[in-house]
Amino acid sequence: MATTVADGVDADQVPAGARDSVGAGRAFGLLLVITGALGLLAAWVITIDKNHILEAKARGESYTPGCSLNPIVSCGNIMESDQAQAFGFPNPMMGLVAYGIVICVGMSLLAGARFPRWYWLTFNAGCLFGVGFCTWLQYQSLYVIGSLCLWCCLAWAATIVMFCYVTGYNIKHGFLPVPGAVRRGLLEFHWVVPVLWIAVIGMLILTRWWDFWTTGQA
Repeated sequence: MATTVADGVDADQVPAGARDSVGAGRAFGLLLVITGALGLLAAWVITIDKNHILEAKARGESYTPGCSLNPIVSCGNIMESDQAQAFGFPNPMMGLVAYGIVICVGMSLLAGARFPRWYWLTFNAGCLFGVGFCTWLQYQSLYVIGSLCLWCCLAWAATIVMFCYVTGYNIKHGFLPVPGAVRRGLLEFHWVVPVLWIAVIGMLILTRWWDFWTTGQA
């Protein structure tokens, strides 16, 4: 009688659909929990500061978030921009839900959960939307609004790492078909893409405000 490796029970007692499901190692589960927690922290702080800004406006006053350090690193400018509510409500509200889901998936994997192909692809699609939305916000921040938010940068980095490793997971298990050479390269050097991606964003930030970083004048 066959036995499943993941849970140590007889395979004949496992529903057919569950036999096609896959789990993940502790490292991947922890990565999802950590990146989800970092994104959730950023969304939570931004939400609190946004509420402070709205409350101050209602009183006819102004509020400067603690992360507004200078004319460039100015979270207040970002939070009060139209792009900060791209879908008609503050963007961090969406982050509170999305990053919370990521943490739940990571915790489930740490507990031994296994999910089918459609679940992993749906999760990957959500991460793709997230990283795409972050990329749009990066462009708006650098080249339209002209300010940076440190908490936004934390959310960007967390989402990029999350997307890269979830995509790598799906490639590893054959849920996303790619050529064999590409698959082997991505699995062997899985850290290269997120590191280069974040490095490119760092270079764009450096060059966008080069005069300010070198002279202190915006």
